[in-house]
Amino acid sequence: MDAPPPLQKPLTLEIVGKSDTLCDLKRHLAPRTVGIILRSLPLEGNAHKLGDSITYIETAVDSGMERARTMFKRGDVAFLPSSGGICFFARDMSAKTMTPIGRLYDPGILRDVKPGDVLRLYAA
Repeated sequence: MDAPPPLQKPLTLEIVGKSDTLCDLKRHLAPRTVGIILRSLPLEGNAHKLGDSITYIETAVDSGMERARTMFKRGDVAFLPSSGGICFFARDMSAKTMTPIGRLYDPGILRDVKPGDVLRLYAA
């Protein structure tokens, strides 16, 4: 009998050539979306920034909205279905409706990200 999938999966978020941190994708937050993302790893893309609050990458991940919310805390990781974006929050804020999927261990590294930097998300 196969073991059940873990409730959270540690991943590495790397700012290529600069730094990295661990993050957890948590299945209990959005089981379908987290499963699709984990099967799509590794993911890589150019960094986009929305002010100093959100850093994100666009991906080809296709998953609808799941357990949506608009309030996020510093360190949260969320999925934006309209663009396949994986968003990393540098501060507490209200944002577009997104699917919460996890947490960054050290959201302080987001200060190092410049638009166009390459972000890579892969199994730790």
